[in-house]
Amino acid sequence: MSFERKSGVLLHPTSLPGKAGIGTLGKEAYKFIDWLESAGQSLWQILPLGPTGYGDSPYASFSTFAGNPLLIDFDFLVEKGWVEKKTVAVPDYIKPDGNVDFGSVVWWKMPVLKTAASYFMENATDEDKRAYKSFCKKTDGWLDDFSVFMSIKQFYDEKAAEEKPVSSMWNVYWPKELAACKKEAVQEWKKAHFHEIEEIKIIQFFFDVQWAALKEYANSKGISIIGDIPIFVAPDSADVWSNQKLFYVDENGIPKAVAGVPPDYFCADGQLWGNPLYDWEQMKADGYKWWINRIKRVLELTDILRIDHFRGFESYWSVPYGSKNAINGEWKKGPGQDLFKAIRRKLGDVGIIAEDLGIITEEVRKLRVDCKLPGMKVLQFAFSIQEASENGMKNSFLPHMFETKDCVVYTGTHDNDTLQGWLESCDEKTLVLVASYFKSCRISFAKAKTLVASGELRKLMINAVISSSAVLAVIPMQDILGTGSEGRMNMPSTTGANWSWRMPKGSLKKSSAEELRFVSELYGRNGLKPEIC
Repeated sequence: MSFERKSGVLLHPTSLPGKAGIGTLGKEAYKFIDWLESAGQSLWQILPLGPTGYGDSPYASFSTFAGNPLLIDFDFLVEKGWVEKKTVAVPDYIKPDGNVDFGSVVWWKMPVLKTAASYFMENATDEDKRAYKSFCKKTDGWLDDFSVFMSIKQFYDEKAAEEKPVSSMWNVYWPKELAACKKEAVQEWKKAHFHEIEEIKIIQFFFDVQWAALKEYANSKGISIIGDIPIFVAPDSADVWSNQKLFYVDENGIPKAVAGVPPDYFCADGQLWGNPLYDWEQMKADGYKWWINRIKRVLELTDILRIDHFRGFESYWSVPYGSKNAINGEWKKGPGQDLFKAIRRKLGDVGIIAEDLGIITEEVRKLRVDCKLPGMKVLQFAFSIQEASENGMKNSFLPHMFETKDCVVYTGTHDNDTLQGWLESCDEKTLVLVASYFKSCRISFAKAKTLVASGELRKLMINAVISSSAVLAVIPMQDILGTGSEGRMNMPSTTGANWSWRMPKGSLKKSSAEELRFVSELYGRNGLKPEIC
C-alpha cells in the first residue's frame, strides 16, 4: 500500500484525561479527535488495544484479538441503557487526575463491568440482543476461546492466590486437561460456567460498540488510526492456550524455547522476553491462517498497522526455556516474505508499517523492501558523538540522510524518554551537537541549555520531523505538550510506573493546534493548503 504524505499524533487511549482514573472511549476521546482535526492532522497512532495483565503492558495482552475492558466508558453504557447510573458512580479512591493507578482502576471497574453485563442480559432490547448476536457471530473465530480462557483463568487465579503455587502460569496450575485445551474438558467447563463466560463476551461487545463508534467518528473527520501489534504474543494468553500446535510448546503447554534478543553493546546478557515462539512450519501448513486472522482483526479496529520487531520475520533469537538470560540463544529463520504474500493474497494490499529498529542486517532490509513496507526513523537515535566526529552528520535517522521517503519518522516512540526529557538529560557534547544541527550554526552549551529551557529546541525538532521527506510523520503527544521525563510511557526492562502517563485535563490548547496545523500546511502534509501562499 502506498501512503500519502501525512502527519499525526501518538497517544494511547489510556492516556486521555477524565474522571474514571484512566482514559476511556468516552467524551475525552472525541475531544481529542476534534483537536486533531483543528490541528490539521490526519493520523492518530495508538498502542495495542488488548486486555492487559501483570505489568499493565499493552504488549503483553491476554489476547491479541480482544479489547481492553478498562477502556470502556461507563457514561456511554448508561446512555445506552445497558447499566444503571447508580452502579457506575466513581468511588473516592479513584483519582480523576494524575497517572493511572491500574490496581485501583481494575479493582473498581471489572466488578462494575460484570454487573453491567448481567444487567444487559436481563434488560437488553430485542434490537440490542440482535446486535450482540451479530457481534458473537462476527467474532466466532476468537471470542469463544478468549472468554473460556478468561473464565478458567479467573477461577484458578483466585485459587492460586490462596495456594501460592510456584508459578502463576495457566500451564502449571490449571488441571492438565484444561491446560492442554482438551475439547471434552473445555465443553464441560463451558456448561458449568455459562453465565460468567457470557459476561466476558458481553463486555467485549461493549468495547466493540464503543470503539467502532469512535473509529467511525475519527474517519468522518479525515483521521486514520494507526494500530500496533507485537510480533510475539504473551505466554499467558488465549492465543497460546487455544492454538498450542502453532507454538513451540510441549504436551503440557510449556514452551520449549522463548523469544529474546542477543547480547549487545547495551546489554551483556541480552534480553530474555519469554514469549513462546511460533512453529512456522505448522503455520505455513494451513496457509498462515492464524496470522491472517490476527491482521484482519486489527485492521477492523484500525486503518493502518505497525508491527513491532519486524526483524523477527527474517530471523529470531531462540533461547532455551528456563535460561536465566539470553546469552545461550541462537538465530532461527523466520517465515520471510512467504507470510506477507499470504496476507496480501487473503486481505489485499493492506497498510503495514515495519518497526525495523535495533540491529538490522542486510537480509532484514531486503525483506522490508521486498515486502514494500515503510520502515521507521526515530530522531532521538540520530545523534552519536562518535559517529558525527568520524563522518560528520550522516546518521541514517537524520532528516537530511533519509535514503527514501518510504518511511515513518518519529521524534520518539513509546519506549523513548519524552523529547523534552531527553534534551534535558543529554550530556554537554550531545546537546551542543543537537542544537548546532537544528540551528545550522555553532551553538555554545549555555545557549543550547537556554534553547531547551524555552522549548525552542524541542519545537525545532518537531518541525524537522514534519518537514522531512518521510511519507508519514508522527509526534508523541508528550512532545507536543513539552512534557518532561515524568511523561515517559515506558522504560524497557523495568516495572513499576510504565504505561501510566495521562495527559492533564485542559492540555488540548488552541495555540498548540494552530502551531501544528501551520507547520503541516507549510510542508505539504495531510492535504492542507498553506494559507500563506
